[in-house]
Amino acid sequence: MHHPNRRDVLKASAAIGAGYWLGVAPKARAASANEKLNVACIGVGGQGGANVNGVSGENVVAVCDVDEKKAGKNFTRFEKAKQYHDFRKMLDEMDKTIDAVTVATPDHTHFHAARQAMLMGKHCYCEKPLAHSAWECRELTKIAKKMNVATQLGNQRHANGGMRRTVEAVQAGVIGRIKEVYCFIGGNRGMPAMPTDFPAVPSHLDWDLWLGPAKQRRYSPDYCPYKWRFWWDFGTAETGNWGCHILDIPFWALKLKYPKRVDLDEVPEPSDIDPQRTPKGMKTRLEFPAEEGHDALALHWWHTTSSGDVFKKYGAKGGGNTLFIGEKGVIAAGFNGHVTTMSDGSEPVKPKETIPASPGFHREWLNACKGGPRSTCDFVNYTGPLAEAVLLANAAFRAGGGFDWDAKEFKASGNPKADDYIFPDFREGWKV
Repeated sequence: MHHPNRRDVLKASAAIGAGYWLGVAPKARAASANEKLNVACIGVGGQGGANVNGVSGENVVAVCDVDEKKAGKNFTRFEKAKQYHDFRKMLDEMDKTIDAVTVATPDHTHFHAARQAMLMGKHCYCEKPLAHSAWECRELTKIAKKMNVATQLGNQRHANGGMRRTVEAVQAGVIGRIKEVYCFIGGNRGMPAMPTDFPAVPSHLDWDLWLGPAKQRRYSPDYCPYKWRFWWDFGTAETGNWGCHILDIPFWALKLKYPKRVDLDEVPEPSDIDPQRTPKGMKTRLEFPAEEGHDALALHWWHTTSSGDVFKKYGAKGGGNTLFIGEKGVIAAGFNGHVTTMSDGSEPVKPKETIPASPGFHREWLNACKGGPRSTCDFVNYTGPLAEAVLLANAAFRAGGGFDWDAKEFKASGNPKADDYIFPDFREGWKV
């Protein structure tokens, strides 16, 4: 493995903070509430199609996708929208036209697309898990703050009423102070078979652009258009796929920020840590210091087929993907609501509904672009730290052990292998 140069990437990070290479930062344009935004969509197939639908009431002025077949009808859906394969060319050519962008590429190209757009003063909606490494997440968070653009991470379930009711119950202290939280994604997806089929690159796909900052390799349908998620060069495992959605529940309810330690609840077998392929399961732990909104606590993140054992252990009556363990009982939660079980068998108090309904997840962002309230999943105030924590859990797994995390200095200590998975290693032509 080629180890990324931590000193060089931190130097690049400092440049963003200083802003010396930008000169005077362009100001993001905020349209009036009744004015339509000029939106460009990067990645318009699959989940990208949902984003296209979400912004279709604005002026979609450009669409970009490296795979015209995967892009489907969205590539030609808007008669006046210019079509591109390379988002860099699109942003350069349409700089004076574009107000905002959506990014729905595979994980490994989120960073470059979002970074260029925001540095050009464009508002940005990006699919989870924001980026491909913790360092990239931190950089995008810093850029979003410096450029003062409206942002939204694709945590669409954050708009669910059921999640609001769960957050209200936790914050109202229905089960007292929270001592511990478990979060789960079920199943055993990962560790795909090594590719054996290497046909010619399909005519509808620009393979080199699809690879983007990842190392060069031969095309295989075992990578593209979907299975990339289970290869470390492109995806971030089920942790990246689901972590930002599921950990959204405790992060919101407890106002979590950055962990002080990232560790393993279960040490994987050496054969489970593959340099190329993501695992079938992992059990990790994020430890947070006491801050406003919560005591010191451990947040367990498991990719497992046996989450039910934990619910039984704590006597939870409900199920779901999240279990809050409090002084007076437990709350079992999912995206659509929760079930509270009190330790003394009493009926739980139903808290008042204090969190207003969302106007719609994409609408939140569009309103923010037009000078309205900050969107609920913006990078700076919320989802930057959330995405960073998610990818730090991956780093601990891949490094075979935990590490202490100094969020202020962006530094891991206690495991010399950790930096290999915290910092990126972009190929030539994509270095920043």
